[in-house]
Amino acid sequence: MEIEGRDFLNTPPKKTVRFGGTVANTLAKLQKGDTSDYELIKHQLSDPDIKKLPWLGRSQAVVEEYLAFLSNLVSAQTVYLRACLRMVVTNFAPKRIRIQEGNVDISDSDDEDENLPRTFDHCHQALQLIARYVPSTSRFLMPILSDKFPFVQKSSRTLECYVHNLLRVSVYIPDLRRDILELIISKMLTLDVSAPRSEIEEVESGAQQDANGASQDECLFDMDEEEDAPLDSSRADGAVMVHPVAERLDTMMAVLLAYIKDICHVNGSLDIEKTKAVYRDLVSVFDKVVLPTHASCHVQYYMFYLCSFRLGLAEAFLDHLWKMLQAPNQPPVLRQAAAGYMGSFMARAKFLPVSTVKACLDLLVPWLHLYIDSQDAGSKAFCDINLHGPFYTACQAVFYTLIFRHSAILEGNMKKGLAYLQGLNLERIVMCQLNPLRVCLPAVTNMFAAITRKYQLVFCYTIIERNNRNLLPVVSCSTGGNSVSTNTNPLDTFFPFDPYLLKSSGKLIEPIYQVWEEPSDCMIDVPKKQVRKGSMEEEDDFLHGETPQGDSVVGMTPGSYDSHLHSPRSFGSPSVSFLQRPF
Repeated sequence: MEIEGRDFLNTPPKKTVRFGGTVANTLAKLQKGDTSDYELIKHQLSDPDIKKLPWLGRSQAVVEEYLAFLSNLVSAQTVYLRACLRMVVTNFAPKRIRIQEGNVDISDSDDEDENLPRTFDHCHQALQLIARYVPSTSRFLMPILSDKFPFVQKSSRTLECYVHNLLRVSVYIPDLRRDILELIISKMLTLDVSAPRSEIEEVESGAQQDANGASQDECLFDMDEEEDAPLDSSRADGAVMVHPVAERLDTMMAVLLAYIKDICHVNGSLDIEKTKAVYRDLVSVFDKVVLPTHASCHVQYYMFYLCSFRLGLAEAFLDHLWKMLQAPNQPPVLRQAAAGYMGSFMARAKFLPVSTVKACLDLLVPWLHLYIDSQDAGSKAFCDINLHGPFYTACQAVFYTLIFRHSAILEGNMKKGLAYLQGLNLERIVMCQLNPLRVCLPAVTNMFAAITRKYQLVFCYTIIERNNRNLLPVVSCSTGGNSVSTNTNPLDTFFPFDPYLLKSSGKLIEPIYQVWEEPSDCMIDVPKKQVRKGSMEEEDDFLHGETPQGDSVVGMTPGSYDSHLHSPRSFGSPSVSFLQRPF
């Protein structure tokens, strides 16, 4: 192999190598008994610095020569496959540039090399060549992609590039798509649960109230050993999160949502078959890692966004959740989570027509009545969350859905809508021995009571007053001293589609999201809470402060790609043309 010429003379590596002649000539001399040049090549190739040949960033001729060498190497000596894959994947994120004076780092930031798009292109070209010559590449590649995933507290830019490149791999190695999506979404969930909603609201509202306030040195949330580069307020969409964990998650969500959009659309039109395939992969990941995660705030919105593309997707997702809820062989915690997702989705998905909402209620409500039939006369017909958790969560899902959707059910034809609501026989559910109002969130209970009283569907206040009289305080000493408190959230409820707080990716969610609009005709004796405003929550204070916040660990449930990546702050990311371009 000949490695010489103008390209190396014009851009020499740190250590130059001279073989003494072309490999072909050397081998010809060796056949004639002249071993001098052959020994020189052996000596040169034994130099450990040879493996550090900086092929990326060189001229096209050098890159092509290197890719040809790589192809020959992995096809002839598969023992080098893992090393070659690791070498390529290592370049999926920008290098860190450290400037030192003495032994002290005075600068540590991402290398915003203008050649990054070309570098990433060449990395993917190399991977595609390797996959072509070694069919088992995907089996060896996935562990490396996981191992090389940057620590989730690296810079937003590092995570953005790495996630983008992983998703790009999924396009030309489709067998890995589900595993790649699971890897990315799992990492995002780690960020999501470490940034509770209340914490993001506090930081963002504080920054909004005092734009020239505390410096980034006072931020208590960034535990990265490598300090993030200062957030660039000149981002094209002007949507920079002050909370550093939220900013990283926002960046990753924007990349994921744009990928989903681009994969599902061809020339601007929805490709049904491709969309179905992506849906199957994403709902599988949802079942495996998202549904069991308690109190995540944002990651689950990838399903919300995907379902907005076509009504059939939304209906398939609701049907999937419904089957999970009613399956007795599923763990109760997952059945309860499925009910929570159903209620929150029906309430918040603006793209769901009222006919779909009614169809879901026509499944949920009869199921509740059948459950009451099976329990009311038995020995377990009393209020117990451990015994009846899925039932209570399904009741709350129905109440929550009606709070948001009753107006849509009634408008147009009040008489017909009222007859439909009366036919649900909500009074029997509320009055049953299992007493669902006792365990629902107070905000849900009170609003539901106001609406059902207004339309004379059921009078809940007698039950509510009785429950309040029987509500026993709980003595807790977990804070170091005895304190008396009342558990107002015994179901440990969280509504997965509560308002979306991330600013950049939120621009894709906002048009399809139903904010809370308090009914003017419902007088509720509940004191108004002062709400910290932000994102879509400016007009959405329903349940504010009522639902639990995420913990710092992932736990089980108790009881457009192109435009985004070409923003100034994302300078250097590759274009999305690879989605349509054959290799």
